[in-house]
Amino acid sequence: MAVSSLSLSFISKPKFGVQSWASQSEPAAISAHGITKCSINTSSTDEQKFQSVSCKRRELVFGLGALSVNSFPISPVSAEEKPDNYEVFVDKVDGYSYYYPSDWREFDFRGHDSAFKDSHLQLQNVRLSFIPTNKTDIHDIGPMDEVVANLINNVYSAPTQVADLLNMQERNIDGRNYCTFEYVLTSPNFARAAFATIAIGNGRYYTLIVGANERRWRKYRNQLKVVADSFKVFDMI
Repeated sequence: MAVSSLSLSFISKPKFGVQSWASQSEPAAISAHGITKCSINTSSTDEQKFQSVSCKRRELVFGLGALSVNSFPISPVSAEEKPDNYEVFVDKVDGYSYYYPSDWREFDFRGHDSAFKDSHLQLQNVRLSFIPTNKTDIHDIGPMDEVVANLINNVYSAPTQVADLLNMQERNIDGRNYCTFEYVLTSPNFARAAFATIAIGNGRYYTLIVGANERRWRKYRNQLKVVADSFKVFDMI
């Protein structure tokens, strides 16, 4: 399994103006003309006309088949060496897999295909969404720094939040490109930190987000980074 990576760290955190956060129901896609948000019934994008985007959940199939990469820089863990205290979620129908902590539980997250959360800290969770695209690679969307800036500026943040981009990393696994970025959304009385990983395959634009309350970020960051880096897209059967 071939793996290559490029990691960028922002010493001075760029701040981006904020508009509307696709809070818990709107995974994002970016076309060559801008950003389109997806809810359960999205009408169309400039790239591809489609109706009734189905974000329904699929039957769970647990097994091996994911690559875990822990912290910057990458330190690969093979599928046969799943880290202790993690489980593997594999969706053969929709063509993706990722790790999640063993004590997390599945839950319904509106507009997402799969989601797991901490049993006691509900704001610590991972969720996966996808929408149709005619792109074949994330670089077809645009330069990654611009793509990521648009995401945290226009999709992930609310009007009252300030978005800080902390790290951005690109990697290639078996010929497929992934981009993982770390960011913080700060509100007047609350802040949330997260990793997001994006990838394109199977005619779909996938987004995995795993995060927590910023006050707990330092303690749980490395654990959640394993989840973000384990995300893998594979050809659907």
